[in-house]
Amino acid sequence: MKMKFLFVWLIVPVLFSCKQVAPPAAVGPIPSESQLKWHEMEEYAFVHFSMNTFTDIEWGYGDKSPELFNPTELDCNQWARVCKEAGLKGIIITAKHHDGFCLWPSKYTEYSVKNSPWRDGKGDLLRELSDACKEYGLKFGVYLSPWDRNHADYGRPEYITYFRNQLRELLTNYGDIFEIWFDGANGGSGYYGGANENRNVDRKTYYDWENTYKMVRELQPNAILFSDAGPGCRWCGNEEGWVGKTNWNILRRDEVWPGFPDYKELQYGHEDGTHWVPAEVDVSIRPGWFYHKSEDHKVKTLPHLLDIYYHSVGRGATLLMNFPVDPRGLIHEKDVEQILKMSNALKADFALNLAKGKEVEASNVRGNSRKYKASNVTDGEKETYWSTDDPISQASLTIDLEKPTEFNRFLIQEYIRLGQRVQEFTLDVMVDGKWQTLAQETTIGYKRILRLPTTTASKIRVTIKKSKAAPLITNVELYKAPKVLTAPVIKRDREGILKIESADNEVDVFFTTDGSEPDNNSNRYTESFILAGKAEVKAIALDPVSGKRSPVSSETFDVVKKSWKIVGVEDENANRIFDGEPMTVWHQSSKQMPIDLLVDLGQTHLIRGFKYLPDQNRWSNGIIFNYQFFASTNGQSWELVSEGEFSNIKNSPIWQTKLFDPIKARFVKFRALDNTSNNSVAGYAELDIITE
Repeated sequence: MKMKFLFVWLIVPVLFSCKQVAPPAAVGPIPSESQLKWHEMEEYAFVHFSMNTFTDIEWGYGDKSPELFNPTELDCNQWARVCKEAGLKGIIITAKHHDGFCLWPSKYTEYSVKNSPWRDGKGDLLRELSDACKEYGLKFGVYLSPWDRNHADYGRPEYITYFRNQLRELLTNYGDIFEIWFDGANGGSGYYGGANENRNVDRKTYYDWENTYKMVRELQPNAILFSDAGPGCRWCGNEEGWVGKTNWNILRRDEVWPGFPDYKELQYGHEDGTHWVPAEVDVSIRPGWFYHKSEDHKVKTLPHLLDIYYHSVGRGATLLMNFPVDPRGLIHEKDVEQILKMSNALKADFALNLAKGKEVEASNVRGNSRKYKASNVTDGEKETYWSTDDPISQASLTIDLEKPTEFNRFLIQEYIRLGQRVQEFTLDVMVDGKWQTLAQETTIGYKRILRLPTTTASKIRVTIKKSKAAPLITNVELYKAPKVLTAPVIKRDREGILKIESADNEVDVFFTTDGSEPDNNSNRYTESFILAGKAEVKAIALDPVSGKRSPVSSETFDVVKKSWKIVGVEDENANRIFDGEPMTVWHQSSKQMPIDLLVDLGQTHLIRGFKYLPDQNRWSNGIIFNYQFFASTNGQSWELVSEGEFSNIKNSPIWQTKLFDPIKARFVKFRALDNTSNNSVAGYAELDIITE
């Protein structure tokens, strides 16, 4: 009897813990299997390469000869190799941009690679890239512009047949397609077979998208369809590299269409969305989508690229990183360098999961069932999750880190197969036996990553403050990312105030003002200060824990510009050319060239040169090419001290420095004789002098 009683006593808890509990019901729209696989890709590449690469413009009119397309070293294997090394999972190619030029030998148009000198007219770039993707284990996608500025029938019903014929070529000749990209640029001026006119269409009805999508589903049933409205994934509402901190994967899809005017809504999605249409963040590694040599010095920095990652993948979207392939047919070496820096930094950020396998307690477990236990969030399995009884107002998870542990990254994921649920959550940490709130956030979705101040805690607690239904949390991770050690940015404004900015606010910055190399015994930067007169400032960032250092940054400053004035100009914006900020600009317009900029330096200096920085914005204007520079002691009689051209300034719009024999001057006159745009505008980001 005792043995029988013991057996019953042991088995009852087991039966209780394994009792059948109804699984959570889906809430709202849910993703398809293809969308789930797309979410898991997280990062993939865009490639913009076409006729525009050879004409140095962003949007071609469709009137250029196919003979201009002639890459000399085109190597799709290089593209695929770079993407693979950078951890990207696929490549989407601009098969046809708005100008209508086709990168494959389409049988429906003569405006394609078959009439170019490349590969003697026998090339097929899509075939080469598709094969390269297969070799490197990458997925392959295509962009086909709905707008075609070359085709004579654009705007008429006949064009839709042409568009679908080309789409069919793409979907049947190159294997599996993971994503098909349609944008909202539809109609405007173009060549249109020689008509050279403006054509507009009704974006809602002209393309008959319903039947186009039907054809896609028949030919490529697993492909994700991108547009403002999806239906597979949506635009994020900007091209700057971010989606909203509150990011719903659902959308009132029937209210949105390609070219949707209220596109800013797409940055956040719709909490009451009717369809699963998650956000894709498309951004270029340079300012432009196509290659421009003038942007070789504008490739995004590592801190900027990391911001993009955490503001896209870290907010539950996917990241589509564009590479503007250069005229050789290669991803430029500067782009390669930066994307690999980003990849290596992210590998370091997520090298060791400090929460994996740790004990977890929950305030509530669904039906008290082991299937939905709290420890599911640290088991590394994507198909297990913690769930609560439903309905419930709030619920929390507490992870015991066993000992005080340093971390600065927090990652959490919902089990989105059954919908996106969490509306608000908080992260608390136990420090010295007391709970402190570290973050208060909104949505989670597929993935949410928080960058946090480095914190030492023995426990963390995630509290779901508000949820559409029982929360389903599949994963929680913690990491300690290393410091971002890039060269500090050194700036001095018109008043002489010096600022030194580092990419990571948890590093120490040391500097010198005499041109000597800084180290941890140099001046420590704590706040901005007045730096009067000439100086060569050098700075480094240093991790106080590891002792690792950044590269050294260096800036040379001349006289302070506080007393400088532009003579004869009332526009306050003109002072932007003295403010020490390269991205601010002032444009001086006239009916015709030349244009004179007259500056009173406030006092007499012995000058021996000047420096000019042209407009640094994406759509730069007024870049001065030919110039004259005059000096005067009284502003009346002038001596020409320098003249000539800023060689290659269109392709390389960086600081231009000109030296001459020393001369005393209180006034200087910078004369723009012509610019790179052949108009009568002179643009200035910064102007400086060099004194003896």
